[in-house]
Amino acid sequence: MIRVLVVAAALGLAGASAAAEPLSIAPHTFLLRGHFESGRQPDGNSVVLVAPQGLLVVDTGRHPAHTRALLDFALARGQPVAAVVNTHWHLDHVGGNPRVRAAYPEARVHASDAIEGAMGGFLADYRRQLEQMLREAGDDAGKRAPFEAELAILDAGPALAPDRVVDASGPVTLAGLPLRLGLARRAATAGDVWLYDASTRILVAGDLVTLPAPFFDTACASGWTAALAELEAVPFETLVPGHGAPMGRAEFRRYRAAFGQLLDCAAGTADAKACIDGWLDGVGTLVPATEQPLARMLLEYYLGQVLRGEPAPVQAACAT
Repeated sequence: MIRVLVVAAALGLAGASAAAEPLSIAPHTFLLRGHFESGRQPDGNSVVLVAPQGLLVVDTGRHPAHTRALLDFALARGQPVAAVVNTHWHLDHVGGNPRVRAAYPEARVHASDAIEGAMGGFLADYRRQLEQMLREAGDDAGKRAPFEAELAILDAGPALAPDRVVDASGPVTLAGLPLRLGLARRAATAGDVWLYDASTRILVAGDLVTLPAPFFDTACASGWTAALAELEAVPFETLVPGHGAPMGRAEFRRYRAAFGQLLDCAAGTADAKACIDGWLDGVGTLVPATEQPLARMLLEYYLGQVLRGEPAPVQAACAT
């Protein structure tokens, strides 16, 4: 996801301001939407659950304004952030961890251990890309600012990582709230965590579900396909994706079918445009017209560089 979205941001293919505050989507459940914005990297969606012992935040965003909205929500309610769940290690989902920890030192972060491998692999490569971009930006403060902001997140190092590793699927109690955490290995990343609240039938899927397109940079497509089957077995009514608007079961089935069709098309001989058209036809109104240019740009990249690119990176992702 990370490298291609530098390109997306530079092209300015989408622009929307982040929500001012989390909005209610179910009893004791609030969503702060992330967005793709012109000229910068995105924030992922964040979900806040009001629990007996405080607030449980699922994913903390990337940019200060996004995380600030979460912290302001906690202040307005007079409740501390008692726990954080990171669905995966992409910076638009963990970048706010240091700010949340600074405000609420007692909060514990729960996530898979996949960030350890990412720090020595994908994120190390990303750092080198950012440093090269800084060199090319020269003394232009405007051009340097987004790259410096990304490096500042990477420099937080251990503050991005979990206190408590999620190493298996099963029931948990976080901040006094009974939940189920699921762990999908070798899917969108080497370790994707999802959260299900049976009391509201809300499933928070992280980047196992993303709109306007799947993000394949760190993915094992076969493992991801298996993870989507596991999600469908969860008795949810509403699924919150890592990017995009919440969806119901019928919409998720449409997403899952379009995902499979995209992989089948990529494995065949059809041209990229046909595969992209098939994706957009399959997901239908899940991708509004205003987001279709971004979807096309993303999928053109992924088809050329990942799904039909050199097999070694995909093989490595599936072996992790």
